[in-house]
Amino acid sequence: MTESELWKKVEYFFQENFETEKEVPIETILFLIGVQELGSGNQKYSKDDKVNLIHIAVCRLLEPFGYYKFSHYDDDGYPHFEELQALPELKSNEQQILMKKSVIQYFIDENLFDKETLNSINY
Repeated sequence: MTESELWKKVEYFFQENFETEKEVPIETILFLIGVQELGSGNQKYSKDDKVNLIHIAVCRLLEPFGYYKFSHYDDDGYPHFEELQALPELKSNEQQILMKKSVIQYFIDENLFDKETLNSINY
């Protein structure tokens, strides 16, 4: 299965489970992954909270690629990550590609794809 096909399945997952638009913006996906990683559920979030949730998602998503390592949870339950290596300078489209790859890897690692998809991945 190609990355493009896997990405379509990711988008479909968010459409079905969170009633997002058809082409889900990556920021929406990052926000929802941040909420999942924090375990805070559906609630009102301030603008700062949303930025922090996206940051949590980015750190978690780039962890398997060696950019971050989970460090600890603070007293408020927020996960903290240690930067292992700086991200390279990337153009906007390259950032988008890296984030899509990392979201696909997250779906694989967390078994969020259906069994048929997971069994068909030539990744």
